[in-house]
Amino acid sequence: MKQLALVAGVSLLPALAQAHHVPGTSASFTSGLVHPWLGLDHVLAMVAVGLWAGQLGGRSQWALPATFVGVMSLGGLLGMSGMPLPGVEAGILASVVVLGLLIARTVRLPGFASLALVGGFALFHGHAHGSELPVGASALAYGAGFIAATVALHALGLAAGRLARVQPGFPVLRIAGAAIALAGLVLGVL
Repeated sequence: MKQLALVAGVSLLPALAQAHHVPGTSASFTSGLVHPWLGLDHVLAMVAVGLWAGQLGGRSQWALPATFVGVMSLGGLLGMSGMPLPGVEAGILASVVVLGLLIARTVRLPGFASLALVGGFALFHGHAHGSELPVGASALAYGAGFIAATVALHALGLAAGRLARVQPGFPVLRIAGAAIALAGLVLGVL
């Protein structure tokens, strides 16, 4: 029975690897709000941005999430306009693996390098969200929805990162980062 449950669970992973519009959620804001939560790759990357920001502390706690949201919004506009961006899915999966490894290894990059890295990944996530704009949906409302969901996921990661820093004896963040990177590798194989 346990093996059957494991096989059933693993067989569902490919469906979680990419976020797509859910039929029946045609409300523009609602569709945008739900979209990031439907792809495990998006959830992991966005939580990882918050975790890494919390791990780094200082200005990174607001600068990394703010950069992600800003550049993701630009990527969303590119996706909505139909402008192609090569390697979107590969970029999204790379974001999960790389951010997970940065957290696991407690890497502190120079400020600009951290922002550029997070911004680059955000462009791919935004393009994916924008190119999934449902037919007939308001681009503004849909965009506001996926921005709100992203902010919520960053906030979850940031809160967890701050809480984990209070417990320095147990490497919770490092373990979480390794798990995120491993999940990204698994999603890349599926």
